[in-house]
Amino acid sequence: LRFDEQVRVVVFKSQVKGVFCAGADLKERAKMDDTEVGEFVRRLRNLMDEIAALPVPTIAAIDGYALGGGLELALACDLRVAASSAKMGLIETTRGLLPGAGGTQRLPRCVGVGLAKELIFTGRQIDGEQAASMGLVNHSVPQNSEGDAAYQRALTLAKEILPQAPFAVKMGKLAINKGMEV
Repeated sequence: LRFDEQVRVVVFKSQVKGVFCAGADLKERAKMDDTEVGEFVRRLRNLMDEIAALPVPTIAAIDGYALGGGLELALACDLRVAASSAKMGLIETTRGLLPGAGGTQRLPRCVGVGLAKELIFTGRQIDGEQAASMGLVNHSVPQNSEGDAAYQRALTLAKEILPQAPFAVKMGKLAINKGMEV
């Protein structure tokens, strides 16, 4: 995707109804030794960084659960659209873990330090409407009978981006991302 000049916007969605991404398989992770866990987390963090570094806008269409690494995936995207009924949270602390794929850096930049600390410290799950009110998602939409309301709204958003000058959009993304680092 990074090198395909035909790609102008990337929308992330799940093929599983009711779930955007439920995060890591904790039963599988429990079987790993410390070295394997370290490698797993490093690879996951690199994946999220690669998604965040894509030169084109990325949109997460959250039509269901986005927990732990699933919310970290959504946070790696530039824009997020959620169904009002979606459930989101960095729930790692409820399992004795720490968000390891960038959530501790990206969530505060999105919602502010105090609110990010509260959400991470409590492991609280919030719905799409709450996420929109705190700025975690750009849009919250009522879920439809097909279970893809967020995806449909994400497509509408992508169609708003498509007619814009590709180079200007890419440079705008780069300027914003670099500006957030200083």
